[in-house]
Amino acid sequence: MEELKQTTTVDTVHQDQAMSILQRYAGDTTWTLEEEKKLTRRLDRKLISLLAITYGLQYYDKAMLSQAALFGLREDLHLNVGDRYSFSASIFYLGFIVGSYPAVLMAQRFPIERVAAGIVSVWGICLMCSAACHNWQGFFVQRFFLGFLESGISPMFMLVVGGWYKKPEQALRMGVWYCATGYVSAVSPLINYGLGHISGEGRNSWKYMYLVAGAITILWAIVILFFLPPDPIRAKGLNDRERYIAVARMRENNSGVRNTHFKAEQVWESLMDVKFWLVFATAFLIMIANGPVSSFIPIIISGFGFNRLNSLLLTLPAGIIIGTIELTAPYLAYRIPRIRTWVIAVCQLGTVLASILLWKLPRSSKGGLLFGCYILASFGGGYAVLMGLQIANTAGYTKRSVTSSGIFVGYCLGNFVGPLLFKPKDAPAYVPGFIAVLITSIIAAVLSIVYRYVCIWDNQNRDKTGIVEAFENAYDDDLTDKKNPQFRYTI
Repeated sequence: MEELKQTTTVDTVHQDQAMSILQRYAGDTTWTLEEEKKLTRRLDRKLISLLAITYGLQYYDKAMLSQAALFGLREDLHLNVGDRYSFSASIFYLGFIVGSYPAVLMAQRFPIERVAAGIVSVWGICLMCSAACHNWQGFFVQRFFLGFLESGISPMFMLVVGGWYKKPEQALRMGVWYCATGYVSAVSPLINYGLGHISGEGRNSWKYMYLVAGAITILWAIVILFFLPPDPIRAKGLNDRERYIAVARMRENNSGVRNTHFKAEQVWESLMDVKFWLVFATAFLIMIANGPVSSFIPIIISGFGFNRLNSLLLTLPAGIIIGTIELTAPYLAYRIPRIRTWVIAVCQLGTVLASILLWKLPRSSKGGLLFGCYILASFGGGYAVLMGLQIANTAGYTKRSVTSSGIFVGYCLGNFVGPLLFKPKDAPAYVPGFIAVLITSIIAAVLSIVYRYVCIWDNQNRDKTGIVEAFENAYDDDLTDKKNPQFRYTI
């Protein structure tokens, strides 16, 4: 009879797969704080380091465009005609939009580590194909498919973090892997500075940049396949007790760990949720500023009068500064309760200041202009917090999958529009572009505060019903945040 009890079938259509782990475990169901901390530290070393390096490689690959542009890419592929260069940056994010939902649906249905490894290896091959492009039409196609392939990684990583970490822990972990976008910007110019010397003054050195980056990415896909811990249910290297603690402690999130069954009703709920649309709009407006950051900063710096090699090296401080902001903002959100939305708004102020400096300062004020370039991407710290907020405030595995991709559709649309605002006729100051960045950054800050008070209003209404926050139904029925009266929103 005891064996039969331990092999009771779990309804994984309605319940989270975590229930199977809880029902099979026959040991002590309590654990010490030290046991939990030891497990979390072990997970941090393995999982977060993998996520950070992967995301750093992704940013390195997609931001290669602005550095290669200094070494003959625009001339060789005739991208310096009209808005071709700007559109080559934007079309990448059209591919992002098209690819994000299929990738996340695959990750829900199939082992997420295999999906991630497959995507990373194929995008590495696609990146290397950039060197084979000989005209702007072919390069546009390559950029679209590169975006299509890279699109699923960030939403998948949000799901992985949401499945391993409790709500208070998520913001910091999101920040740790997202800050790789800043710190890799302090490393990639050094690599490309060396590669830029291969052909001397010739125009082919940009091809070596793409070939080297693509080769590194393909090799890294093998590491992901064998070492990425996908979720507490299927992760390798855990004994029964560690797996039980990893799953049981996640009840606190009220959002489940994994459910492979697609539920259309959760998709419709996502589309009717005003909080999702606020996050979507905030992500879109924040990422308008990423247009100049990811595609124009080296070009803007060269417009201050520096040669192309020095312009590349002068982007290094921006990577260090922004990486630190992207790490500090989530750390503050982790350490201080109820300030996540305020952190997002404050980070936007850095981008607002940078936009004003780059708009108003004369070209002779190189120090002030460089400072503006270095803090322009301050929005990155707020965006890292926004991703964690979206995961923390969404329950129901299908809903979390859909909204995780949804926030990246907003991200992509912002990145699509951003480069198109920086037109060749406005060089080198790009005044209209920076005015647009200024306005959208201010609106994004306001929307983050609106989101805060919508969550407060929802929490207060739930408190009035007399049902307090609790977690005993966390894995039952794959409940969404709207349908679980015990769920409370993080602010």
